[in-house]
Amino acid sequence: MNLLKQILVTGGAGFIGSHLVEALVESRAQVTIVDNLQRGARSNLKAVLQDITFVESDLLDALNRRVVQIECFDTIFHLAGNSYVPPSVESPDFDYFHNLQTSFALLEHLRNANAPPRLVFVSSAAVYGNPVRVPIHEMDLTVPISPYGVSKLAVERYVAVYNLLYNIPAVSLRLFSVFGPRQPKQVIYDFFGKLREDPKVLRVLGDGTQQRDFNYVTNVVDALLLVATEAPSTGEVYNVASGTTHSIANLVQVLCEVLELEPHVEYSGSVRPGDAEKWAVDISKITSLGYLPKVKMREGLKRTADWFAGIQV
Repeated sequence: MNLLKQILVTGGAGFIGSHLVEALVESRAQVTIVDNLQRGARSNLKAVLQDITFVESDLLDALNRRVVQIECFDTIFHLAGNSYVPPSVESPDFDYFHNLQTSFALLEHLRNANAPPRLVFVSSAAVYGNPVRVPIHEMDLTVPISPYGVSKLAVERYVAVYNLLYNIPAVSLRLFSVFGPRQPKQVIYDFFGKLREDPKVLRVLGDGTQQRDFNYVTNVVDALLLVATEAPSTGEVYNVASGTTHSIANLVQVLCEVLELEPHVEYSGSVRPGDAEKWAVDISKITSLGYLPKVKMREGLKRTADWFAGIQV
């Protein structure tokens, strides 16, 4: 078992990153965060800000100026970068720089370190594109249909090769439809916002048959900590999901039940470019390490609703 003592979290002020940092602080790890706050927020870390070292900077700049020295850490959780398909479709160069180029620079710093720390790279289900079969297994074809998916897949490949050639301990996690408090976008957040604005009508992309595996954020944190301590870290990849598939129509139904609303639901019939239609996930590889998604969708929606009720949008 690997111990988590000196930790660097890139993108640690973001949605998933801030939840991870809270868990690391609770485990008494010494945590340093690098985040440029373009998408993250200090307020996400208000419960632990006094217990961490916060570096407000682009990761590339922090590495080049040696504001952070990676030799000081035993594990790096790499979450920095673009985390959303639409911006990558609108500006592929933006996604290329923040995801691929910055991640490559991090790998180069690891290659040049005398004793490189373990790297846990947060990838995405977007690498699969429209899957050739379901449930999706890690060995299935990866045919991304967005620049975001391409950049994530490219980093995965670099991670595996840098492990093979330079013996850098590293692992990649492909996340599926994460949701929860502090998430500033994506379908569940959008539904909450629409229903706050008009509880009588809910407009939904597609026809309701799109399928997703919605995974509550603390389940993802559990997976991150697990692979950091238990995985062989030989450049391998793991699917991280709840293991249960829901249609968008079912999501809408459960969400409305949680909120005790009965809106008229209007489906657009079309989806956004770059979005896949149906995802069901095989998570047997990570469950073999001991992963168990504890928070189910309904309970996660209740917790998210409580958070959303207290924020301004």
